[in-house]
Order: sequence, then structure tokens, then C-alpha cells
Amino acid sequence: MIQPFRPRATPAELDDLRARLRATRFPDAPEDAGWSLGTDPAYLRELVEYWADGFDWPAREAALNALPRYKTDGIHFVHAKAGTADAFPLVLSHGWPDSFWRYTKVISLLTDPGAHGGDPADAFDVVVPDMPGYGYSDRPTGPPPNTIAVAGRWAGLMTELGYPRFGAAGGDIGSGVSRYLALDHPDRVIAVHRMDAGLPVYTGDRADLAAPEREFLDGAAAWGAAEGAYAAMHRTKPQTAAAGLTDSPAGLAAWIVEKLRSWSDCGGDLESVYTKDEILTNITIYWLTGTIGSSMRMYHVNGDIPLAQHARRVEVPSGFSLYPGDLVRPPRAWLDRIANTVRVTEHPRGGHFAPFEQPEIYAQELRDFFRPFRAAVSGSITPESE
Repeated sequence: MIQPFRPRATPAELDDLRARLRATRFPDAPEDAGWSLGTDPAYLRELVEYWADGFDWPAREAALNALPRYKTDGIHFVHAKAGTADAFPLVLSHGWPDSFWRYTKVISLLTDPGAHGGDPADAFDVVVPDMPGYGYSDRPTGPPPNTIAVAGRWAGLMTELGYPRFGAAGGDIGSGVSRYLALDHPDRVIAVHRMDAGLPVYTGDRADLAAPEREFLDGAAAWGAAEGAYAAMHRTKPQTAAAGLTDSPAGLAAWIVEKLRSWSDCGGDLESVYTKDEILTNITIYWLTGTIGSSMRMYHVNGDIPLAQHARRVEVPSGFSLYPGDLVRPPRAWLDRIANTVRVTEHPRGGHFAPFEQPEIYAQELRDFFRPFRAAVSGSITPESE
């Protein structure tokens, strides 16, 4: 049963958070190390001090609660309707280390494009779920669902909301969820848009690949060697890291903020893209929900997905947005290999968290990509009451 959802942190929870922040024991670091070895201790200290004594979580929470938020069967989601009969249903899937937070800036741009200089005919009904174990969705008591299972949950959610056919979009882990929605529910998914193609998995003969594809595989391997230690920890021993990150808000901030900086198109200046309030909203959601451990465990189950699943080609019409600040950028030959690719857009700016970094660019890309597929939306399912 779908129920409205408006969480509110208690004063005791916020007092405990501030006390922990003020009692932080900061690590030492080599002189002038900066960000070269991970999170810059000087920046972390500045962020922690602001989190303890300047950040207004109740105000940020009230802004999030202004969104139409719901829960059903343990899944928290935003369901923002355009208010027009011909709106295009769209489910947006996030990744790590974020939640529905990733899409908060684009929701109104998608549901009411006319109010933002766009064409009202491009309006979407937007559904933004938190994956199980992320954000305000319940933490699984056993092994978390992998991306294939989450795609099945999203298909069920869209049925519950009354959408027999819909579009899917996402990035990071959410790119994989969107992919499996298209693979396993091609009769439901009209088209799929992804911000990345994921890290490549290829078990064939490299001689069969075009030169740009081989370069892509090599580049992804080099990225994994330089930047992938976090993923190896999540995949192999997530509970070890979870012990410290669940207990220390400063440790949690260090784990997340370094990824925001490394994966965003910010030129090393994190606050050229995000305000401290925006950074801390994302991190505070993790802290208050206690979901850092459950979010990391998804890497573990995804690591067991059979190779045959990675080899499947998406035949649903697919679009890709490539951003200069993202982790790895696949060539067109690779995108054509893995999907029925009908559109690839290389954007001048943006990174891994493009919907938050460059919401106008991202929203316009979704409007442009899904426009030719709008006529395919038809039929209805009677949704449960919201």
C-alpha cells in the first residue's frame, strides 16, 4: 500500500550527530598532501565544523519534504506528476554514494518544463526511488537485491503507480538497473537513457574489438587500478568499512566527499559545483538512515552476477549522455555493441552526478531523447491510492 512519507529527524538524533562531530579525532597527514592521498584533512575539518555548528538540517529536510514522497513495501520514492494526461512516465535510478538526492534538482524541470523555458509538451511524470538499503528505503535484513532484482522491483512499482509503459534513465548503479529494466521488461520499457555504460565486462577475443574499444577497456582497467580501491572494499569486505563509517560522521563524510570531488567536473574545486549545504544534505541522509553499510553491500551481490548477464545486448532504443568529468567514457563502437544505440550526446561539462551538477543540461537531454517515443505511451493500470 502506497503511503505518504515525510521523515523528520528527532532533536536527540541531531544532538548526537553534533556531539560526535565536535568530538572528532582528525587524522594526521603528510605536509601539503592535500587531496593526493584521499580526502584533504584541512577541508574535512572545515566541513565537519560547518556540519556541527552551521548546517541547518531541519531546513534542508523541510525542502526535501516539499517533494511528493511516498513509501510502499519498504521502498521510498518521489512521485512527481506533471498534471497533464499526456505526460511521459519516467523512472530515474541513482547510484552510489547518493540516493534520490541525485535527482532533486531536475524533478521540477522535468514535470513542468514550460515553467523553465522548455516546451510543456515535454512534461514527464517522474518516479525517483531509493534503492533498497539506500536513502529512506528499508535496509534489507538479508543479502540485498542486485541490480537485476532492483529492476524487477521498479517494474512492479511502476505497475502499482499505474504505468504499463514507461521510460527508464539512470547513472552508475542506476545505469545497470535501467539496463536490466530494458533487458527483462522490454514490453514495458519504451526507451532507456543512461549516463554511462558501466565499467566494461568483456570475455571475448580482444582482436574482435575496434581500436577505440580496446583503448576503452585499457582505460577502464587503469581507472580501476588508480581509483577502484573503494569498490574492492565494498565488494569484498563491506562490513569492515561499515563499522567505522556508521559510527563516525567525519569518517562517513571523508568516504563520500572524496568521491564527489573526484567524480565531478569541478577541476579540483569541489565547491565550484556543490555548496556545503548540498554536500551535507547527501551525507546527512546516509547518516540519519544508517545506510552506508547496506549501500556498500550491493557491490558484493552485484559482483556475483553471472558473466552471461553482462553479455546481453539491450534491444530497446537506448541513448547515452557522456560527460567530461565522469569516470570512463565509452566510444560509440562499444555503445553500439552493447545496445540498440539511437543517440549519443557528448556534453561540454558535467560529471558522474550530472543531474545535480548540471540539472538544466541533463533535463534538456532527457526531453530531447524521449520526445520521439512519447506516442508509444498508451493504456493504463489503476494505481493504488496515494
